[in-house]
Amino acid sequence: MKTKKLSHSVALKSCLFATSLAVGLSTGPAFSAGEVNLLTWEGYADDSFIKQFEEESGCAVSATYVGSNDDFAPKLAAGGGVYDLITPSIDTTKIMIEAGFVDPIDLSKVGRFNEVYEKFRTAEGINHDGSVYGIPFSWGSIPFMYRTDKFDTPPTSLKQLWDPALKGRISLWDDKSAIYVASRVIGNANIYDLSDEELEQAKAKLIEQKPLVRKYWATAGELVDLYAAGEVWVSNTWGGYQSALLAEQNIEVKEFIPEEGAEGWMDSWMIVKDTPNQECAYKFINMALSEQGQCGMSNTNGYSSANPVAAKNCMSEKQFNDLHQDDVDYLDSLLLWTNLGPRLEVYTNTWNAVKAAN
Repeated sequence: MKTKKLSHSVALKSCLFATSLAVGLSTGPAFSAGEVNLLTWEGYADDSFIKQFEEESGCAVSATYVGSNDDFAPKLAAGGGVYDLITPSIDTTKIMIEAGFVDPIDLSKVGRFNEVYEKFRTAEGINHDGSVYGIPFSWGSIPFMYRTDKFDTPPTSLKQLWDPALKGRISLWDDKSAIYVASRVIGNANIYDLSDEELEQAKAKLIEQKPLVRKYWATAGELVDLYAAGEVWVSNTWGGYQSALLAEQNIEVKEFIPEEGAEGWMDSWMIVKDTPNQECAYKFINMALSEQGQCGMSNTNGYSSANPVAAKNCMSEKQFNDLHQDDVDYLDSLLLWTNLGPRLEVYTNTWNAVKAAN
């Protein structure tokens, strides 16, 4: 699920540093047959399916987790050669490509790429100059969630996150997507192409809300803890994931798509430039597109699978339907995240100004 605190221009400048590190490291000993290092989201390297991959492939997996798409560019810039595969969301992939952080994918080494939803295979965010740079893995929505024991009447609108009666019980993801939320409340539906004036309106709306917010959550676990402690009653969420973690604690929550609509996202595996572990990286990608990886991810995170063929083979009919795997209209209804291009820095600065406001 996911944003970027490093500007497009800074990311481009950082690529020289990251590339030089990667080149330097690539001249050292290579361990391409034995390991793959991931920079990824929580749940994407879960033991429930990763252990089998390690045993069958001989590739040891290590994972570093991010809490936001903001994390990918600075970590790659600062730690060239540390990571082999990353999973940025579709609004961040283009930055990785243009900054030179990732290599194009050799599709001859990815056996099931053509089974992926066409909408994702052909997405502008992973296609560049005739090459494919990302292998779609998962997708979903950014719905909202509430504790069912705290509401006599279930919330249905984003406007309720500005209700003074809920002061101290509201949380939003610490992410520029908060701007998307405020913009929809105001009535600005072009959330990925906001003018300076519309961004100022969103900022003012978020600053108005700020006294009502208990905390801006940064990780899946942090939001789960806030709900479990009874401190937060309503928030946005990574659809299917945090609600499942709360269910394990017998805390009943319900996700909902607000009247104002919901954002959508898609995460892709990308190969870090000049990785010495390319063999294991491709083995991992092929596992990720298979039944093992697709249902492993869906069963762990509750997200939908990018490969509906694999999903059909390993999901129950109910799970397949619940995750909208055969529902193209649902997929098309989501406001799919997109690369903000040169406007990224302005959006990021707007969100940072909200957090800095008294």
